[in-house]
Amino acid sequence: MIQHGLKGVIAAETAISYINGEKGHLVYRGYEAKEIAINYSFEEAAYLLWNGKLPSPEEAEQLAQQLKKYRELPPYIEAILHQLPANMELMGVLRTVVSAMGDESYGWKPTIDQAIKLTAIMPTVISYWNRKKNGLEPIKPNMAYGHVENYLYMLTGEKPSTVHVKALETYMVLTLEHGMNASTFSARVTASTESDMVSAITSAIGTMKGPLHGGAPSDVTKMLNDIGSKGNAENWLRGKLDRGERLMGFGHRVYKTKDPRALALREKALEVGKNDPWLALALHVEETAIRLLEEYKPGRRLYTNVEFFAAAVMRSIDMDDELFTPTFTASRVVGWTAHVMEQAEHNVLFRPESQYIGKLPEFQEI
Repeated sequence: MIQHGLKGVIAAETAISYINGEKGHLVYRGYEAKEIAINYSFEEAAYLLWNGKLPSPEEAEQLAQQLKKYRELPPYIEAILHQLPANMELMGVLRTVVSAMGDESYGWKPTIDQAIKLTAIMPTVISYWNRKKNGLEPIKPNMAYGHVENYLYMLTGEKPSTVHVKALETYMVLTLEHGMNASTFSARVTASTESDMVSAITSAIGTMKGPLHGGAPSDVTKMLNDIGSKGNAENWLRGKLDRGERLMGFGHRVYKTKDPRALALREKALEVGKNDPWLALALHVEETAIRLLEEYKPGRRLYTNVEFFAAAVMRSIDMDDELFTPTFTASRVVGWTAHVMEQAEHNVLFRPESQYIGKLPEFQEI
């Protein structure tokens, strides 16, 4: 039996994360992802995914220092950035820069140090290109700041508020890893050929670039902008559903109940955006959409997914729409690299079959 898109096919064993879509569980290395996001830093969560255990304070500090060590752009990467077309989108820039990092130090087998290098440089590339595109001078990393705080600092040039840092950190920890999704599968397929980690992560970025995987938060922002006010919400949403169109930010291929990441981000959005008209609109649209989805698609159990409240959080901290997918990428690189290392430990080349449905010639018997 053919499973188009390999839906439901188990292609690997993993100890990195566990998802139960029926019950709304997401687990990182034996811990609820929501609890990790609320109680631990980006660095601590990355250490958990890469090493299989939570770090001691000393181990967490050591990782933080290693990430800081690799933040600076090498001169040849800066030179490449200067040569890229000014209208190149950020995901294309990330794909190009990561590919260019593939020197001889990234041989087989992949290592945690390689994972740290790739994770460290992502925010620097994103902020560099974002400022350059907007006619602003790029800002060098601040070695006094943690990974997420430094990212916000490099985007704006100002010390970010603690509330904004924790909001973005919550989002980034919740999107570090999510099982065998399309981009993770791309990374593991590439790694299964015994190619290097840079090639695997370049494959993953190319996959993330597609709007069916990495583009949903900006689509949610557009939807909320189009709705504009609470009074327009029901008519606008009904119009979409009457035309058989999808409501962005609702439903998930895996979760058949409330997305645990959305619940955690909802809490954070409420904390960050107290008395924020945008957040009030988002909450009203959420309530209205869930009611209408039950009316139009009874029994489908379509709830708010992580992209919906990612959009709310990103807007609350004044992050541009074009930064959504690159920021998602800057967090998911941790999960990708963890999977690449896991693939290398018990490597088997991915080689699925296909069923030919074209014409055949008349074969001559031999």
